[in-house]
Amino acid sequence: MDKRKVRVRFAPSPTGPLHIGGVRTALYNFLFARKNNGVFILRIEDTDQTRFVPGAEEYIIESLKWCGITIDEGIEEGGPYGPYRQSDRKELYKEFSQRLIDSGNAYYAFDTAEELEAMRERLKEQKNSVQQYNAITRGDMKNSLTLSETETNNLLNSGAPFVIRFKMPDNENVLVEDIVRGTVSVNTNQIDDKVLFKSDGMPTYHLANVVDDHLMKISHVIRGEEWLPSLPLHVLLYRAFGWESTMPEFAHLPLLLKPSGQGKLSKRDGDALGFPVFPLEWTDPGTGDVSRGYREDGYFPDAFVNMLAFLGWNPGTEEEILSLNEMAFHFDLTKVHKAGAKFDPEKAKWFNHKYLTKKNSTKLANLYQEVLKKKNIHVSDDYVIKVVSLIKERANFVSDFWDQSCFFFQAPQKYDQDVVKKRWKEETPKLLSEIKEQLEKVEDFDLMSLEKVVHDFVEEKGIGMGQLMNPLRLTLVGAGIGPGVLEIMELLGKEEALKRIRSGIEKIN
Repeated sequence: MDKRKVRVRFAPSPTGPLHIGGVRTALYNFLFARKNNGVFILRIEDTDQTRFVPGAEEYIIESLKWCGITIDEGIEEGGPYGPYRQSDRKELYKEFSQRLIDSGNAYYAFDTAEELEAMRERLKEQKNSVQQYNAITRGDMKNSLTLSETETNNLLNSGAPFVIRFKMPDNENVLVEDIVRGTVSVNTNQIDDKVLFKSDGMPTYHLANVVDDHLMKISHVIRGEEWLPSLPLHVLLYRAFGWESTMPEFAHLPLLLKPSGQGKLSKRDGDALGFPVFPLEWTDPGTGDVSRGYREDGYFPDAFVNMLAFLGWNPGTEEEILSLNEMAFHFDLTKVHKAGAKFDPEKAKWFNHKYLTKKNSTKLANLYQEVLKKKNIHVSDDYVIKVVSLIKERANFVSDFWDQSCFFFQAPQKYDQDVVKKRWKEETPKLLSEIKEQLEKVEDFDLMSLEKVVHDFVEEKGIGMGQLMNPLRLTLVGAGIGPGVLEIMELLGKEEALKRIRSGIEKIN
């Protein structure tokens, strides 16, 4: 590993909501920084003003905060290498693009859109499989390499539109060691002369990214696999600037794949299969369309982050439930998988279930009280805590609590006919009437007393426990769901439990 101070950055573009693949990239950068006592930076790369979406930058920041990914340097936090928004740094990039022109590594190009299209059509007609502005075609185009110095200066002075392109070396193999991918080798003949500076006075991603990473002393660039094709150009830019000795190490992360494993995970997949692909709910400012978020769907942030971390990495142990600190302790980029990580919505629910069951019942009860109040149900906190303690093992989300426990708050108005058909026998009403008489005699209506009464009754009658308990559950709950029957009775209390048994006998018959 590089001996320099570890400094990593998450550098999203504010072009819309943050995809969970982007959150995972931020998370891996954050874990790597914490593991190595380093610095985690948030930099907003908004050089493409045509794709800027209002509210997207704020959404990114709020998403990271919800996930517990704390930023050391950034727009809100400040830091010694700001500004941390690229549109606030644009004067810098002019200077560095000029350096490349002066050193012969870049050139002005004055080609119009029509001239560029004509070049591509010409190459198509020649059956050329590569139709791009490169070392071969640049000699036929309108740029400072084919024009005289006087012609170039006249065009610049007249305000003619131009871009600055990188002068890609001819037929050179660029070799780079990637922490995840291993050796990456690309021949420069496969790469076009990328635009570094646009006619609107803004740099492209390539120039701004490399310049900012250098100036911000970034030691490791950890980013998505989609940026792998840009790697050779970025390496050549470091060389062109004379920054090879301080070039960061690179790690390109695997894609997040659809649940089928075929292709990159998209919002369309989430919409079709019923799960979010964004951390927070997002309202499109243009159309008003609302996209679901993990926060609003009831996921706990620590469960969401734990799930994401395991999409493409694991610590090499059997343990899957890890806190952020534990993940940081174990995190190792060399253990990140090369292959794409298949997203499993059921596994995401499993993680949330695990975190829910570990959470304090009092905290969960506070969340559940909000649901109950919306249903105009007002009960004591102590009662809700007891309910939650009984049913949380059966739930994935707090929103599941009502279906798992509604019978604790209201007596059944109807009875599941499938359960009635299966569990309600000819002798059932008599058995229930008799056990009700025994229960009426119980003074301390607690679990221990109830267990003794039921055990003695079943023994005396010579019947199976299910013959009594299944129809008893039906009278109390209205269905075949819920925790233990005696636990339900204890929490309902003697008066309510007996009332329900009596009512069930009358209504089901």
